[in-house]
Amino acid sequence: MEILTGEITEIIYHNEGNGFTVAIFETDKQVITVTGNLAYVNPGAVYELEGKYKTHQKYGEQFAFYSFAEILPEDISGIQAFLSSGAINGIGPKMAEQLVAKYGENTLNVLENNHMDLLKIRGIGAKTAEKIHNSYVIRKEFADIAFELEKWGITTTYALKIYKEYESNAVKIIKENPYRLVEDIYGISFHKADEIAQKLGVSRESEYRVKSGILYCLNQYIGSGNTYVIKEVLLDKAVEVLDVSGEIIEENIIALAFDGTIQVDDLEGAYVVYISSYYYAEKRVCNNLIRLKDGVVKPINYDLDNLIAKVQMEANISLSEEQKKAVKSSLRSNVSVITGGPGTGKTTIINTIIKIATICDITPAIAAPTGRAAKRITETSGYEASTIHRLLEYHYSNDSGEAKFLKNKDSMLGQDLIIVDEASMIDLMLMNSLLEAISTGARLILVGDSNQLPSVGAGNVLRDLIFSEFIPTIKLNEIFRQAKESLIVVNAHLINKGEYPSFNERDKDFFLINIDNEKDMLDKIIELVSGRIENYYDFVNSPSDIQVLTPSRKGTLGILNLNKRLQEVLNPKKAGRNEKLYGDKIFRVGDKVMQIRNDYQIKWRKEGSLVTGDGIFNGDMGIIKEIDKENDITTVIFDDEKYVSYESSQLDLLELAYAITVHKSQGSEFPAVIMPMTWFPPMLATRNLFYTGITRGKNLVTIVGSEKRMKAMIDNNRIENRCSGLGIRLKKIDLMGLNI
Repeated sequence: MEILTGEITEIIYHNEGNGFTVAIFETDKQVITVTGNLAYVNPGAVYELEGKYKTHQKYGEQFAFYSFAEILPEDISGIQAFLSSGAINGIGPKMAEQLVAKYGENTLNVLENNHMDLLKIRGIGAKTAEKIHNSYVIRKEFADIAFELEKWGITTTYALKIYKEYESNAVKIIKENPYRLVEDIYGISFHKADEIAQKLGVSRESEYRVKSGILYCLNQYIGSGNTYVIKEVLLDKAVEVLDVSGEIIEENIIALAFDGTIQVDDLEGAYVVYISSYYYAEKRVCNNLIRLKDGVVKPINYDLDNLIAKVQMEANISLSEEQKKAVKSSLRSNVSVITGGPGTGKTTIINTIIKIATICDITPAIAAPTGRAAKRITETSGYEASTIHRLLEYHYSNDSGEAKFLKNKDSMLGQDLIIVDEASMIDLMLMNSLLEAISTGARLILVGDSNQLPSVGAGNVLRDLIFSEFIPTIKLNEIFRQAKESLIVVNAHLINKGEYPSFNERDKDFFLINIDNEKDMLDKIIELVSGRIENYYDFVNSPSDIQVLTPSRKGTLGILNLNKRLQEVLNPKKAGRNEKLYGDKIFRVGDKVMQIRNDYQIKWRKEGSLVTGDGIFNGDMGIIKEIDKENDITTVIFDDEKYVSYESSQLDLLELAYAITVHKSQGSEFPAVIMPMTWFPPMLATRNLFYTGITRGKNLVTIVGSEKRMKAMIDNNRIENRCSGLGIRLKKIDLMGLNI
């Protein structure tokens, strides 16, 4: 290894996602290209780089550095050059000149230790002085911490996240317990923390390591949708991951149970292990369902048949006997479920229930798990719907750092009737929060399609409720005449029964373009999205109305490759169209993007109003409206109204969304859907995934690929059997409401 000391004179390339940098570096002896990871980089910055020379086949001799230390200048000219480079927020060339003229070689000390002296400089107020001070301290402190973390194999990307979480205590915290990183830093796996721990000399049988490994295994199961894992399965998995004896695992499971981190329960004769929050959420859901079922609801002092007849006459509609039964059953019950596939009249039932409630002075609220689903309900029903988060008044406090629903058991919802659509998407934790906030005496009606994929989050709530038979459930089977005209609807029901769909009928809405070669499939999808469908159908106003859905992330027809190729065609690199590189992803103004995990803290605002709020959630889709390179901000608009500003370090929350997985599409509806059909892993190529995908199409579904593979997917009726105790617990409740 060699050490070079010098100045970065030109930045050739800098990836803000992982810090990878290519720059021209000038020492007192040479000028050379250097490559390596730097979180902050500005022309004029001076570094000590440790690495080695290498010869690139195309670009010649380079110096690849593996560690760095920033050297702050001490002479006046160096300080002025450093500050003029834009390295410190709030200081440009003119301000740098004034500061150096005033404070000379003491300038950097003023920024760090006496920043209120900056008020003596014309144009600097208290807020600007604070901003300059914070920027300088963070840069200096982070540079030192990043240098230490790099020794443990922590990249610049994660060093920045770690610094934001732990600040100046980062190194101390990691040395004490590197496994905290798994819980606190998104993206750092147990295996990465284990590597760091080994470098720090942590014993393989350390309590920190074993407990963290057990929780890692438990969280793997939760990430797959389970709320618990059978104890013996957990033991075997933990032994495999940790490579320690089963006795040590058992001891630490007991210790985790004693300190309340996990719960061990006997469920149908088997010992099972929960993360405590899921265990208590499951119990609370049961208790709250009992509470709501036993409540005294506001009476309906009219004959329901007469009310239905009145609504039919006023709305000029005609309900089937099945629909009437659903309306009456749900209004006569405190808690009920209405389930059915597309075209079975769920929206008509919801509208009728709301009209009857209004006549009877029963105050309704309508909600759905996602913003897109809520918007669709509003458009189809004419009644204002909200997300469940908004209904429960989600709030994040910057002061306390606490995220919570303002509507909860201590401040309950005031409505007499709560209707929740797309209930198959509700996971256990959201169901727990919803039920906690519903007042005793209010009615709850859950509406959804139990044949769709289960929620992204852990639990199997809708299916568990139906399975338990604890909640009155109406299953809708009749497809209405208008819906029968749609092959999307007809085929969805055929597929659900294991039968093969009809396609390519003239003037219909379901097509199969039979192609066997994946490259040809990809080319055909690009052709369809980039103009062919838009030119042929008047309901498609732009490529954003066309959604490509696929089972997989990887492969030629997975979302990673599809998004890259579709972006090249639909939103290519163009002069004046700003873009930002993050890791191996390019984001451009105009790109269709999706939030890929819940962020309860992030702020949004509505343009042209004072309305603001907290939280953007997994699956929310938007368009990049602006990339402000100077201030390092990417602005995305969600649901055509919520503007959100992302810093570079937050861009791992976003993914391109020209193509998305079927799982992520739940609760959404698109004018036109395209699905590739090739070989996918059997656990993904399932009947209910295909069913969920095609039911996202409102006006058109086009399958591009192999008819043989499509039929095989329909034949594969593998159901995702999640470990969830909710249905079991509800089944066990006897007439006295005991034993949950």
